[in-house]
Amino acid sequence: MDVSSLNEKFQGVKAEEILEYFINNYKQEAALSSSLGAEDQVLTDMILKLDRNANIFTLDTGRLNPETYNVMDATNLKYNVKLNVFFPKSVDVEKLYETQGINGHFESIQNRKNCCGIRKMEPLKRALKPLKVWITGLRAAQSVTRTDMPVVEFDDNFNVIKVNPLINWSEEDVWKYIKSNNVPYNKLHDEGFPSIGCAPCTRPVKAGEDIRSGRWWWENPEHKECGLHAK
Repeated sequence: MDVSSLNEKFQGVKAEEILEYFINNYKQEAALSSSLGAEDQVLTDMILKLDRNANIFTLDTGRLNPETYNVMDATNLKYNVKLNVFFPKSVDVEKLYETQGINGHFESIQNRKNCCGIRKMEPLKRALKPLKVWITGLRAAQSVTRTDMPVVEFDDNFNVIKVNPLINWSEEDVWKYIKSNNVPYNKLHDEGFPSIGCAPCTRPVKAGEDIRSGRWWWENPEHKECGLHAK
């Protein structure tokens, strides 16, 4: 797989066409990993219009907001599907509580990464293991760690082709699509949450603040990735 040629092929191409190429060519070996945030809801709508049996999964860390479960349910009902859900291993969560307590992630970056590793990284590895293509809702404008990401890259950490169809979309583009297509979305977005993860690690963002400043707000911006999208 030549990443460079694919990026040339998809230069200026609509997100729907990018998705159609990978869904048609890789079938169940291509999957969207959805956080149920606005961008991933856009992709869910696009993908299920292409193939209602497409592979879409989400990670239930055990510490999500109630509103996130609500949008998962609304999505299942609207599209008449059941999103695939991956959970952390209970034995690992029990060990995490024994070693650093329920909220130890606030005490150090390492503790927070331990928590993300157990609740997100390990389930993601299991979800991606049988796949060849990993579709994400990343946008370049979301974070300083994402500004240089291309549409297509090879992720050495997970040994998959990583596809970012919305990488050049603006936040305005996302919400225009959601409203135009009546896509279910997380109501926390209406309360100042542009980026939504686990409940203890997500807060509203004030006007003028960076859109990722509500995630792990006690850390420096260059640390604000859980490892899922490490460069």
